[in-house]
This record gives sequence, C-alpha cells and structure tokens, in this order.
Amino acid sequence: MRRFTALYMRLDATTATNPKVAAMRDYFASAPAADAAWAVSFLCGRRLKRLIPGPKLREWVAETIDMPMWLLEESYSAVGDSAETMTLLLDEIAAGESGLDVPLHTWVESRILPLKQCDEAEQKARLVAWWRELPTEARFTLNKLLTGAFRVGVSRRLVTRALAEYAGVEAARIAHRLMGRWQPTPAFFERLIDPADRGEDAAQPYPFFLASPIENAPIETIADLGERDQWHAEWKWDGIRAQIIRRAGECHIWSRGEDLMAGRFPELEAAAADLPEGSVIDGEILAWEPGAPLPLPFARLQRRIGRLKPSAAMQKKHPVRFFAYDCMEYGGADVRTAPLSQRRDHLIHLLADVDERIALSEPVTADSWADLAALRQQSREYATEGFVLKRADSPYRVGRVRGDWWKWKVDPFAIDAVLLYAQPGSGRRSNLLTDYTFAVWDGDALVPFAKAYSGLTDQEIRQVDSWIRKNTKERFGPVRSVTPHQVFELHFEGIQASNRHKSGIAVRFPRIARWRTDKPFAQADTLDNVKALLPPNEQAALS
Repeated sequence: MRRFTALYMRLDATTATNPKVAAMRDYFASAPAADAAWAVSFLCGRRLKRLIPGPKLREWVAETIDMPMWLLEESYSAVGDSAETMTLLLDEIAAGESGLDVPLHTWVESRILPLKQCDEAEQKARLVAWWRELPTEARFTLNKLLTGAFRVGVSRRLVTRALAEYAGVEAARIAHRLMGRWQPTPAFFERLIDPADRGEDAAQPYPFFLASPIENAPIETIADLGERDQWHAEWKWDGIRAQIIRRAGECHIWSRGEDLMAGRFPELEAAAADLPEGSVIDGEILAWEPGAPLPLPFARLQRRIGRLKPSAAMQKKHPVRFFAYDCMEYGGADVRTAPLSQRRDHLIHLLADVDERIALSEPVTADSWADLAALRQQSREYATEGFVLKRADSPYRVGRVRGDWWKWKVDPFAIDAVLLYAQPGSGRRSNLLTDYTFAVWDGDALVPFAKAYSGLTDQEIRQVDSWIRKNTKERFGPVRSVTPHQVFELHFEGIQASNRHKSGIAVRFPRIARWRTDKPFAQADTLDNVKALLPPNEQAALS
C-alpha cells in the first residue's frame, strides 16, 4: 500500500501531463506485478463493486470519533467528497503504519473483497482496525477505493503511455491489450508489457478511433482541410458505437464503453455469422425498421440497451441495424495501418453477402465543400447529427487524435428558458448551487423541461449562486425554488416526446450556452416553441 499511496499522492498533486506519466512509469518500474495489475485497473477507471454503502461508512466514522451524525453529514455537504470527509474526521484517532507494508493486491483480494461475506458488525470492526493501522494519506487512498471514487485526472491514454515508456512496447499494442475483458492478475500484467506478440483473446476488440469536433466552423475553416476529394464524408449516426468481431467461429459485439453486449442484439449476432472468419468491423447500432429510409429515434434504441436477453416481441417492436463504416481486421490480419480507402474496399467485400441487418454506411456525395455544407443543414431531415469527415489516406488510429477524423455536427437546438430550481453540485462545487432546473412558458405557467449544470464560467457560477441565495422562495431538502427572473440560453442535441415528463418532451445533453441578462423572463420561449423542434411525426402524436 505504501507505493500505491505515494503514487496516488503524486498524481493528485499535479495537473500536468508529464509529471503524471513519470509518476506512473516510476510506479510500474518498482511495483510487483500483482500490485501493478490492480493499479492499472484502478487507473483505467475500473472500480471495485461498492460493498458498503457510503452513508453506512460515514455512520461508522461518526461512531468511531463520537460525532453526531447530523454534524458529519453537514461536514460532508460542505466538503462534497465522502472519502475526503471521512479522512479529515478520522484524524481524531491515532494513526499507525503497519498497514503500509501490506501489498496493494493483498489489501484488495484478502481484505476489501472478502468484506462481502462479513456481517455488518464484522465489516465495521475490520474497517476501524484498518483506519487505525494507516496514516492519513493511506487512509485517504483506502477510503477512495472503498467509496468507488478513485479519480486522479488520469486518462487511459496516459496510463497507456506510461506503460509503453516503462516496458518499451508500442503504445498501440498496450492500448489493444487493455481493451475488452481482462482480470488484474500478475499474469495479465506480464502479458500486458510483454514485447512479444503472443496473440490476443479471440473476443478482444480494438481501441476505437474517435473524431475530433469542428462544430460551428465556417466554410473557410472546412476548406482549409484541403481538396474535397481528399476527404471521405459520411453521416454521423445517432446510435451506439460498436465493433462486431467474427473470430474462432463466434461473434462478439463490443460497445465503445467496452461493454461486451452478448445476447443483447441477437439479430445482429445472427447476421454477423455471415462474416468471414477473422473480421472486425466498426460502426453504429441504430434503431431501424426493415425497409424504412431513415432510422428511428434514439429513444427506441434505449428500450433495447438495458435488455440482456430481449424477447422476440421486443426485437420486433424495437428493431435494430448495424451501419458499418470501417474495417479493422480482414482475413485475420490487423489492417488499421492501411489507408481508409483500402479499408473501405475490404469492408465492401466483407458485407457483400451479409444479412441486410449489417449494412454499409455509404459516403455522402458532394462535389465541393460548399455543397457539403448545404447538405449539412439538412442533417436532421436525415435523422443524423451532421457529418464525420475522414482523410481518404488516414490510418485507423487509437483514441482522439486530431487531424485525420473530424465530426462536423449540425448546430444544436437552442431555447431560452427560465431558472426555476437549483441545488448544490458535487465535489469542489458542493458548496455552490450549480445544478439547475429550467422551465418554459405554457400559457401563464412555467413548466420544467430540462436540467443542466455545465456551461457557465466559475465567475458566473458564483454570481448565479449569490443571486439564488437572495431569491430563494422555498426549500425542499437540498433543492431551492427561486423567483422566476433569470433567463438562460440552453443548447441540446436531441429532442423527443416523452410521457414520463410533465412537459411531454425530453431533451438530450442539455447545457447552458449563455446567461441572457438582456432578456426579460416573460420573453422566454414557450412549450409550443420547444415542441415545434420535434420531428413531424412526433408533433402529430402530441397534437
């Protein structure tokens, strides 16, 4: 635990990239494989299943230091982080150091995970004993693991870079080995940093290549990319980014979030059986009626996401289709370094005799950038979010690497709404009112229709917080209702009819674009204005 705590403190002490990479590289160079494997797991964002609820942990801290529970909860509200609150309060008890000499893997495998088999009294006894055998910094690290809040501003890309520098292995190979299903064992870590190519799990996906945004770019900026015929353009579909893998006689579907979606889309798995062995294709899962010209709303796809084994009736009611737009493996060979034009040729060949539920994402035809820009304005008519632009000779890279792939999205929806409710944020914003509920006019009444918490500067947040505190009408626990006055411009990516919301609509990815101090609240948008943004078929259903 000593090494891992020191690593956590080094990472937590800086926001600079190079010192973070150096800290991880130093740790991997000194830690035994059993510890390093767990460190990789935590640094990559994997969390231990929470074995003890946060409120129960705080209750035990209160009992240990003989503090009233209400006072501890007030402290938690002020600090905003459960692990930090507990650690600060536990300074009341004597600290030891014997726990530092217990290896990280022993802490996890022989101490934390076995808590699941203990009754509540035994869990508390063990935790109190552990707190007493650790100094403050190690207590903090332990509490972070226990609460599932181990975050130190390290991306998987930085972890990959640190491992690559330590092991002398290509970062792309490390990134590939970190994909998919693996367990934090010494054997895994040794395999992760092995310079030799020993072959991968047949179900293992490749890291995804992500397009960089160029939203709201003028046509002059787009033209600076080069000649139009040097770029491949296709619609940016609104679905689930996924890979379909056909290897060793089996089909596997992985989401971009590294979720193995076995059994969730059986119709796609069945269609993928037509792919040749050694094929991996990248694309988007969409809700799509057979024979329909356009995809269904994303809400229809959401009905399928949580179903581990959808019934035949569910599959028929909410059908799906996979639109493929890249080939990553062809004939069992990794073809990611080949130019896009060649990979597309491979893709066309792979899909020639495949069920129509796996279809090719066709390129968008436009002779000039100006023609393409005009088509972009019609994106919503095609039920898309705009374009993805890909350099014709680009390789398939790892992660978000700028230059070769760009997403040129359509401008977001925009609505002026009135601030109606507010509540505190979390973390460093736990003492500020930063989570807002906005409303629009429905006749003479204001109807809530969206929540948002991002988009304001720190200075604006403090100003809004001060105004809210002075203009609070009522309080409902942490939530405050405020005097209708402040107007904000909200942007969002999608909109759909919803019978679960009082307003009758739901929006996707709402955020604050600007504070409209120039606009009287009586001139905010109406619910009819919002509903007018719905697709025509959903407008008809609401009328």
